[in-house]
Amino acid sequence: MTGQVLGKPLSGAHIDDNAAIRINVGGFKKRLQSDTLSRFPETRLARLLHCQSKESILELCDDYDDTEKEFYFDRNPALFPYVLNFYNTGRLHVMAELCIFSFSQEIEYWGINEFFIDSCCSSAYHCRKMDQDRDDWEDRSDEGSTTSSFDELLEFYSDATKFDKQLLGSARRRVWLMLDNPGYSVASRLISILSILVVLGSIATMCMNSMNEFSLLDSEGQPTEDPRFETVEHFGIGWFTLELVARFVVAPDLLHFFEHPLNLIDLVSILPFYLTLLINLVVESSPALANLGRVAQVLRLMRIFRILKLARHSTGLRSLGATLRNSYKEVGLLLLYLAVGVSFFSVMAYTVEKEDSEDLSTIPACWWWATVSMTTVGYGDVVPVSIAGKLTASACILAGILVVVLPITLIFNKFSLFYKRQKQLEIAMRSCDFDEGIKEVPSVNLRNYYAHKVKSLMASLSNMSRSSPSEHSLNESIH
Repeated sequence: MTGQVLGKPLSGAHIDDNAAIRINVGGFKKRLQSDTLSRFPETRLARLLHCQSKESILELCDDYDDTEKEFYFDRNPALFPYVLNFYNTGRLHVMAELCIFSFSQEIEYWGINEFFIDSCCSSAYHCRKMDQDRDDWEDRSDEGSTTSSFDELLEFYSDATKFDKQLLGSARRRVWLMLDNPGYSVASRLISILSILVVLGSIATMCMNSMNEFSLLDSEGQPTEDPRFETVEHFGIGWFTLELVARFVVAPDLLHFFEHPLNLIDLVSILPFYLTLLINLVVESSPALANLGRVAQVLRLMRIFRILKLARHSTGLRSLGATLRNSYKEVGLLLLYLAVGVSFFSVMAYTVEKEDSEDLSTIPACWWWATVSMTTVGYGDVVPVSIAGKLTASACILAGILVVVLPITLIFNKFSLFYKRQKQLEIAMRSCDFDEGIKEVPSVNLRNYYAHKVKSLMASLSNMSRSSPSEHSLNESIH
């Protein structure tokens, strides 16, 4: 076999319909009749019949021998008999011992569609292929979990090593671990419990302050805050400020301190209090700026963000945040489904109820009803009264169940993955011992980590090969 590409067309390269061609697939040689191949013109072997030059032939096979008129394919010869059986019978059969992934790639190379798989093998083939896709998805999920956990652990150790070059590094590192790692030691657990109690107490006093039973009036008849609640609020602000300042002082990298979401939450939880104090001072000194008092009232309501501080002490809340951050596609899909359903059923309800119900006399009013119905909340403040309207409401509720359930399943799977990863990461961090300096990174299964990396690389190369120009475009370039 020469393997030489000719620059001009071959006059004898075109193959007659009654002639036979010689095929060599990895050493497996076979003579095939042209009329047999031409029954399936979209396949790779059938398209060889229409090649007019050696360049076009070599685009479809790996080599061509002018002397023997033989087409060579560097493919697995063990799978080629299935291809031959397809040309003879018009149907594909899949043996149970075959690798579905290899078989799928092989028939894709030869240009044979999966629709040609016979009914006796089709069900088992597609079930096995779906199982393979599910296993691949789980492997990719585990790969992301392993990679992310390992990277986060390395980042944790990288931050810990920065203390070795700083003043009082050993003492600062112990304080840093105690504040940022709630389960690291007994002292860190006590600090974590105290912080949780302060957060809950602050939220409780804010809620109780809104109740009439605890409201007080000043000498001018204006509502004022209960001194007991004010004491709890000041204690909470003092504790939160002390926490934030202590974490900032012992942080390994001050420049990137507020890039961490939990540190931003700590800042937002105390910022409204100090802004309120500043606004009150400005209002007292300048009565003309009395409208700023409304801004202070809004800032006081922002104290509810303190509940997010519990994320530092809760694995579930951190896993929920990571899930939402990495599930924006699923959340967007859920919102899209809801938007389409609300738009459709609101118009339907308006059409059938505009003459019977005043509550559903406009499409914007029907939006509220459709949103409440599709999310299966069902306040009951707006209801259809006609039979057609009730049938529309029933369809809206059933559609809402399906619309909500489908993306939620994907989000729940991701939550389970991130929760498992976060628990493993916390266990690894709590097992760290820095009393004698950093000697080694805690045990991580590097074999699995490396295997996942290699598997990801192979999958990327496979996707690149699949994204190459199709044989159909090559056929068009030939002609």
